[in-house]
Parts: sequence; structure tokens; C-alpha cells
Amino acid sequence: MTTIDIGIFAHNEAAGIGEMLRDLARQSVLRDDRYSVRVVVLANGCRDKTAAAARDAVAAFPDPAMIEVFDLAEGGKSRTWNRFVHDIARADVDMLAFMDADIALPQQDVLARLAAFLHAHPGVDATSSQPVKDIDYYPIPLGFVERLISAGGGSMGNSRSSICGQLYVMRGAVARRLRVPIGLPVEDGFVRHALITGRFADPIRYDRIDQPDGVMHLYASERRLGSLIRHQIRIVVGGAINAAVFGHIIPLRARDGEEALSAQLDQAARDPNWLPALLRRELPRARFGWVPWPFLTYRTTYFLKNGPYTPRKTLMAVVGLGFDGLAFMAAQIRLARGKGAGFW
Repeated sequence: MTTIDIGIFAHNEAAGIGEMLRDLARQSVLRDDRYSVRVVVLANGCRDKTAAAARDAVAAFPDPAMIEVFDLAEGGKSRTWNRFVHDIARADVDMLAFMDADIALPQQDVLARLAAFLHAHPGVDATSSQPVKDIDYYPIPLGFVERLISAGGGSMGNSRSSICGQLYVMRGAVARRLRVPIGLPVEDGFVRHALITGRFADPIRYDRIDQPDGVMHLYASERRLGSLIRHQIRIVVGGAINAAVFGHIIPLRARDGEEALSAQLDQAARDPNWLPALLRRELPRARFGWVPWPFLTYRTTYFLKNGPYTPRKTLMAVVGLGFDGLAFMAAQIRLARGKGAGFW
């Protein structure tokens, strides 16, 4: 029997977490005798009634004893990631599933297919569901801005070797070797790099992450330009912070070895001041300031290399460059003011 612990990351999600949990309760893996499944709701730093709303949905599960709700006083996804993996999940669990509380699961076998994929591919350490915007899935009328956002969707690169923080499954033994610095705005990017480098020790191997075909979940698309730009700023800030962290710990691992790396990650996962102190030491850098230049040009570079150069794609590339420019400058300013770490 394979054991799976499912962690639901929830921050001020009282309005929607009940529906999400009822969605989860329909997953086939919960009724499959080949799996022992435990669900834990990780309500963290909430100022609303997220935990209470989650407890109200417990009765929807085939066995209410399989779900437990934790009301954690301290917020932050990276801090909660560490608590889930190292304190709350079963110590010897085979697989860990990481899920955001604001997604929907239109397929009832998503988790079963992700778990089966890991079983069938022993060289793969983690696998993700494919994120799909709700405005692309449901046939609803869209305004101009929504059509623009929908047309501008898509991944810049190979999504099969990416970690989608909204829903992914990782081998328990691999996750237990990793700790995430407190305050990372984009923790899934940190997890991904840790996996493809064998915990920052090896050359990059993208085949350590893969994805089954056709497995997907829905997420609520941004509907306004302001919220879209704020989301993009968070992504750029998080990517720049991850780059600074990697620039510190990868040479440390190469120079001082595994024990030194473990000590740094342990400290980063306990001390909320570790990341801000690192950023003050590492940034700005002479070549690019606080944010590396590729965060400004990656979308345009991808378009120029891959095409197709249709009028629609060209227009979206131009609009995308404008978004990226705004996000790039705003991220530079935010990091220069020392406000990057802890950006939710």
C-alpha cells in the first residue's frame, strides 16, 4: 500500500475552501484500497474563518477521520511547506501532494494519475498537474481585458519539467531532504531547482521532473490589468530572490560539502531573518542591480526564437514586453527598498 499525505495550503480562503474540499473529496484516490491517504488543511496566518470553513466540509469525505485541519498562527507558504513536510506529514510517507486551496479539480482522477505516474517512472522525483485558466475552460463571455489575458497565456518553456505550485506530487523521501527558506515569494521555483540539481549538488537534469499527459486543474484567472501586473511583480521578485539564493548556496555546496548545505538550509527554514540578510549581502549586483535582465527579456526572447510570427502572436509579444517592463521596474524598486522577502 502506498501512503500519500495531501497538504492544502490556505491563506484567508474562507469563501472558497469548502467548495474546494468537497471537490477534493470526490477524488478517486481517496477510495482506492491501494492507497492510504491523509488530508491536512494548512490554514496559515489567516485573518478570516478559513479553518472553521474547512472543518464544516469534513463530512464530505468518505472517511472524515482521514482529514485534519491545522490552524497555524504564522503565515507564509514556504514556512508552511517546511511544517507540512517535516512536522505534520507522516514521517515515512511515500508521497506528498501539495495543493493550493483556491483551485478546482474537474477531473476526479487527478491525484490517482499523478501518483500512478510516479509509480511508473522511478527516476522522476516530482510531477505536476497542468494549470488551466477558468476563463479558458468555461464558455463564458469575456471582456476585452479578459480576452487579452486569455490570449497571453501559455508557458515560456517546457512545462513538463516545471513544478506548478498549485498542485504537484513529490516523493516523500526526496521532500524530506529539503528545507525551504522562510519568506520566499516563489517557493515552487526553489523546489524545482533543488530537484533538477539533486539538491544543488549535480548538473541540471530536467528528467527528474515530468508530467503525465492530460492531467489538469483549474485556477481563477486574473481579470484586471492591475491584479495581473501585481501577480507578475510577485513572480519577478520571487525569481530574482531565488537567483540570489542559488548564487549563495550552490557555491557553498561545491566548496564546503553536503553538511554545510544542510546547515544553511536548516537555518534558512528556522530563521525569518536569514533571507533578508542574504539579500542585503548579495544584492544589488554590478551587472544587473536587484533583478537579472532575463526577467525583462525572457518572453520576447522565447517568441523570437520560436515564433510563429503571426499578427496575433506578435501583438501578444509586444503587450507581454510591456507587462514585463512594468513588472521588472516595480520589482527592482521593491527589492531596492528591502521589501522582497515575505512577499505573499
